[in-house]
Amino acid sequence: MKKIIIPIILYIGFSLNSLAQEKSRQEIKGDKYAFKYSFDKAIDAYKQADNLTIGGQRNLADAYHQLDQDIDSEIAYAKLVSLKEGVLPEDYFNYSKILKANGKYEEAFVCMDKFSELKPNDLRVKDYKAHKADFQDMLKDDGKYKLVNMNVNTDAQDFGTCYYKTSVVFASTRAVAKMIKCTSNWNGKPYLNMYVSEVADNQLKKPEIFDKGLDGKLHDGPASFNKEGTYIAFTRNNYDDKSKDKVVELQIYFSSYLDGNWSKPIPFLFNNEKYSVGHPHLTADGNTMYFTSDMPGGLGGADIYRTTKNEKGEWNQPENLGNKLNTEGDETFPFFEEVNGRLFFVSDGRFGLGGTDIFIATMSGSSFDNVQNAGAPLNTRYDDFSVIADGKTNKGYFSSNRVGGSGDDDIYSVDFLKWIEAGKKLKGIAKDVNGNRIPNTFITLLDEKGKMMDTLTTKNDAAYIFTVPTNKQFKLIGMHQGYSNGESEANTLGKELVVISDVILLKTEEEPVVTKTKEEPIADKIKEGADLSKIIEFKVIYFDLDKHKIRPDAEIELKKIIKLMNEYPKMIVELGAHTDCRETKTYNQLLSDRRAKASVDYIRKGITNPNRITGKGYGKSKLINNCSCDGEVVSDCSEEEHQKNRRTEFIVIKK
Repeated sequence: MKKIIIPIILYIGFSLNSLAQEKSRQEIKGDKYAFKYSFDKAIDAYKQADNLTIGGQRNLADAYHQLDQDIDSEIAYAKLVSLKEGVLPEDYFNYSKILKANGKYEEAFVCMDKFSELKPNDLRVKDYKAHKADFQDMLKDDGKYKLVNMNVNTDAQDFGTCYYKTSVVFASTRAVAKMIKCTSNWNGKPYLNMYVSEVADNQLKKPEIFDKGLDGKLHDGPASFNKEGTYIAFTRNNYDDKSKDKVVELQIYFSSYLDGNWSKPIPFLFNNEKYSVGHPHLTADGNTMYFTSDMPGGLGGADIYRTTKNEKGEWNQPENLGNKLNTEGDETFPFFEEVNGRLFFVSDGRFGLGGTDIFIATMSGSSFDNVQNAGAPLNTRYDDFSVIADGKTNKGYFSSNRVGGSGDDDIYSVDFLKWIEAGKKLKGIAKDVNGNRIPNTFITLLDEKGKMMDTLTTKNDAAYIFTVPTNKQFKLIGMHQGYSNGESEANTLGKELVVISDVILLKTEEEPVVTKTKEEPIADKIKEGADLSKIIEFKVIYFDLDKHKIRPDAEIELKKIIKLMNEYPKMIVELGAHTDCRETKTYNQLLSDRRAKASVDYIRKGITNPNRITGKGYGKSKLINNCSCDGEVVSDCSEEEHQKNRRTEFIVIKK
């Protein structure tokens, strides 16, 4: 479903509120139709009313918008905001969206300025102020994308693509011959079904119903699959809804491919007849799902959530992805591109070009940051949404109702010719007080709350560079044997795209290396000034394939490290996380970063002065055996040999 809130009214019980006596008979009739999402009939009724209340005028403006009649919606909103009493802050925000959809950007900014005055702490206001200056850049087509309209499109709604083995599955309202033709009261079109198309010559071929067994009586789709195509999550209406609001919300269902057939759909544990959940996206292993919901406790409207499976295969309590992504508006259609660690999503609350826009966020640890508007021509003043991307080929698909299509929502292919630069650059040099460069310095980047964001070890030029979000403050810490820790602070509050901040380290007196026999206690070695990096050998911990979760056997070793670091409160430990050779260099770098962060976070929770443990991911750059599989080379190593590379190693760099 294009919108997360697109429910079906199966039966209706309508009662008049205390203000009903102020409404005309035609307006009351229009309210009933609007409540049933019969917007065309609601418009006819409202137009026949002599005078509308402010609520009726608001409903009329919204009804036009729901049917994509934005010229008439603009006129209705103009009349609404001209009324002296009863105008809400949200009216200015919605009016600004309509103005942008109609290409009237300057007028839209005037409305947003008014909205900003009335709700200065609104997340949509903060995003508007932060990115308004970038508007002209968003409009420029600088060759980032190559778009092609798919031949498979019809005058129906065709949208919501997902990868299924070597094919593509999408949702569509295209008619299917039936003895009884059922249609949605929203737009008078048939209910959504899931279709599958083969891919050939950069086009989607003639589609077929994906599976008749999953073809329900109301809306079905969009969907998402695991990598093998044996597990599906999809959106459908709740047929058994008995809630008092008489509205059938959206829900997520799952099915598995068993013995040549798809199993009976199983409802998501967190479905609820009081709110909607939909737009599911499964990661390749099928154990993590991103989705959209307007469940209570969110930031307003529909938010993006994430849930993972526990050891029993059950979905854990969903996690709201927070205000770095979500706003008081609607954030929908999440898609996590795992190779490059990017989350695509759609928002009508963040500052954009009009309608709904596509945004891209970068994974930082287990969360997301550096949210960027994808810009033109991927985004337009129309509704642009539901993007998917193959990080290995830099190709994908998205949907749009832009001019030039087949008449409604259409599917387009997109080639990502160059990625958006997410955030600004923070760079510098590790050096001493005389300006001499200090190679091999370990640099830790912290956010304004002291949370580790990234780490690296400088090379021979002693230079470092990080990609960081805008309008933030940071702290850099440099560590090197023979030097005291150097620190510097920086921020990206200005207009500079590159921020320079060097780290200065002070040289300390070198401590002699004292060789001791292995039988001597560690305490004796420390007292006599031994080089601990040459004496203490912590055991390596290992990870499962494609995972960064700390295993039980690894916990045993990490607890030993915690115990020793608490016994010696000045000890500093550095760790390096690695992967096996499978998957791309970028994918493995991101995976090793997550493994490093998981190991560091585990230890930090148990020691005093958590900054004494730092870590870095090395991807597959430091394999300890001959199990290489770069390019077209396929490794014939056993799983046991690959396991040796999926490791985190520790070294004591200061006593």
